[in-house]
This record gives sequence, structure tokens and C-alpha cells, in this order.
Amino acid sequence: MLGWEFPPHISGGLGTACAGISKGLTENDVEVLFVVPRSFGDEPTEHVELLSASNVVLSEKLPRASRQRVAPFDRGQTFEKAMPKTLEWQALDSPLRPYMTEHEYAFKLDQVRRAREATAPWEADDSATTAVLEPPRELHSKVELTGGYGPNLLAEVERYAEVVRALATRVEFDVIHAHDWMTFPAGIAAAEASGKPLILHVHASEFDRSGDQPNAGVCAVEQLGLDRADRVICVSEFNADVLRANYRVDDSKLRIVHNAITQSEQQERLKVEKAIDDPIVLFLGRITYQKGPDYFLEAAARVLKVMPNVRFVVSGSGDMWPKMVERAAQLGISANTHFTGFLEGADVERIFAMADLYVMPSVSEPFGISTLEAMALDVPTIISRQSGVSEVLENALKVDFWDVEDLANKILALLMYPALTDELAVSGRQEVERMSWGERGRSLKQVYTEVGA
Repeated sequence: MLGWEFPPHISGGLGTACAGISKGLTENDVEVLFVVPRSFGDEPTEHVELLSASNVVLSEKLPRASRQRVAPFDRGQTFEKAMPKTLEWQALDSPLRPYMTEHEYAFKLDQVRRAREATAPWEADDSATTAVLEPPRELHSKVELTGGYGPNLLAEVERYAEVVRALATRVEFDVIHAHDWMTFPAGIAAAEASGKPLILHVHASEFDRSGDQPNAGVCAVEQLGLDRADRVICVSEFNADVLRANYRVDDSKLRIVHNAITQSEQQERLKVEKAIDDPIVLFLGRITYQKGPDYFLEAAARVLKVMPNVRFVVSGSGDMWPKMVERAAQLGISANTHFTGFLEGADVERIFAMADLYVMPSVSEPFGISTLEAMALDVPTIISRQSGVSEVLENALKVDFWDVEDLANKILALLMYPALTDELAVSGRQEVERMSWGERGRSLKQVYTEVGA
């Protein structure tokens, strides 16, 4: 199994889901060797053998790749055609960062150019649109990976793939199961090296994350993975429909396996004393286009006109964080809006325990595992109909993400009518308790059987 996150070092639902899936497979007599870019030593490993790619010694040397001129990447080009087969990466300073918009990149690039002009003449060159890649003569004994989603993400994805390719020739396994685009090149490399079947697990696509401004390079990686995979696991029908609409995908490969929640998370609600008596409405997730934080704030402004004592808490980090702080000021709701930054582990449980209501207004949410976490802790929820989790939940209020009037009205209804809140909390917890990773593990094991594992 190839994954980019594993608790407690996670950025979102991907790591939580990977841990749950591993547990569910173990309950179904499947042994899991889980390879992450970097482990930190404090990960729970009772259900997996966790292997850090940064600790793998690569004793064999790769042949020196010839000097190559690589044409600019275009949307129709596959990842494998764009990159040389044998490649060692050198760190190059670049203004590009994951999930930048076109305008943000243009602004940053202009800053870099101005700085360069201040120190050295800028020489225009027609060949500047091509990239020259000349790798070092040999591969180091170890490949250093930081994990996470830093500025060198694409380079890390390729280095991770090289390590996994080497691992695939050294360890015994029956099937490759890779989670989200960061691990797709590694999954393909392992399949080529071993001849074993490849299962890809799509928790979110680039079109979910970025809407109508997808990163062409990430889309190409996803497309290559969809072409090469023997089976593609989608976390919902909504997730599968996004793939059908935006990618070239063989429908016969697609399988739907919804997420669940671990029993250890279905614990008695934490006894946390709130420092204030005001109602708390919670948004928890990455502050990005996909999660709809702007719709949350628009609804908050409407609620506060009726109930001025409500507190709206935005927990998370992301590229839209500065804009959302500014938007709260523009709406005149800054005094009632609190930005906590990124939370994880026990802090997530504490914020849920303090919340009177959880809202997930996602624009495009393949699943939405945070909703299950909230309901397991007796927090009534309002969720976007544009989410995979809405397919499996009955005891949550549902809205269209763009309908901020409806969202505001539902928030007010839950805050004004305690009987409705209590009913949703009890029924929601009971509904979530019926979901288990063991059941999901059985479904995944069946997919492994389909491909001959």
C-alpha cells in the first residue's frame, strides 16, 4: 500500500481513511506493508507494517541519463512522455507552488523577474520555454523525502516513485494499492518492476480540488494512473461521476467503496468546558476552493443578522485563508469569526466537543470523512449535497453548497430548536456506529480477488 499520509501526521481525510482501510483489511486477514515518504516513529502500527521511503537504502546505481531537452508540458501530454525514464532530481528554485491560481503564479513570477533584473541583466531567449534536465551521475544511497505538501511536491513524487520501484524488486507482495495522485507514479513503477496488479484509490481528483482551473501536470498524472490501473476504487458515486466527466476512464474498472470511521473514534463525547456560552458553528477542513469556506462565511453573515451572539469557527489552513480573513472583515463579522489554523489529533476532538453544529459546505467533496467524525461525537451536521457522504447519510441536513440562504436557515433552525438538534445528534451517532472499516475491508479484498491477487 502506497500513501502520502498516515496518522497522526495528516493534512486531511486522506490519512484518516488510509489508517481505517488498513485496519479493515487486517480484520479480513490481509497483511499490509504501508510505504510513506517519511515516517516519524510515533505512528500506530498495530494494523500495518509501516515503511519510510526515506529509510530505504538504494545500493544499485542507475545508468547516467543522457542530456535531454524536454518540451513544455501541455495538457494533452502524459506524465511519462514528459519526463525521462531514468532521472535523478536536482533542486531548482521556482516560484510555482501547489494549487496556485494562474494570477497568483503570474504575480509571483513577476516578483522573481524583478529581483533577478536588479542583480543581473535579463536575457531573453527563444529557447527559454524548454527545460534542460541533466541528472547527476549516480543515485545516492538514500533518497531524502520530507513528506507533506511542500513547494517541492512534484519532485518528491518522482523521488518516492524511484524508491518504490526499487522496493518492488526486493519485497514479497501480491497487489499494489496506491492512494491519490501523489502515489500513482510510484504505483505504476512498482507494477512495471514486479508485474503485480495495480489498484488505484481516488479520494479526490484535481477537478474536486481546483474546479475549473485544474493543474495540467496533476491531471496528466491522474490520467496516466487511470490508464494503467487494473481497478480504480472511488469513495462514492459522486467521486466516480467526476472521473467519468473529466477523464478518459474505463467504466468497467471503477468500484465504489465508501469510507467509514474506526470504532476507537466513536468514543464518549469529550467533557470540554466552553469558555463562552454563545453557540458555536464549526467549519473544519482545508481552507480551499473545494471546501467552500466562502459560502460558510456568507451564510454566517445572514445568521448573525438574526442571532448576533453566534460564534463561527474556521479550523484549517489553505490557500484561501488570507482571503477568508479579509472577507470576514468585509462582511462585518470579524468579531464573531475565529480562525484557529490547522488542527489535528486531540485538538480536532476538542473543537468538535465544543461545537454546537458542524457545517461542511463543500463545492465538490468525493466523500467527507470529517462529517462522520463529527456525528460520532454527537455533533449535528449540515452537509453539501455535492458530496459523497450525502449518499450514505440520512441523519444530516443537506443543502446545495451555493444556496447560502438555505444554509443560513438550516443553521438557525438547529440553533433555535434544541429538540431537532438532539434528535439529529442521537440518530446521527447511531447511524455512524453501523459503519465499519471491517465491512469496507471485505469489499476491498473482493477487488483484490478480481485482479488475481
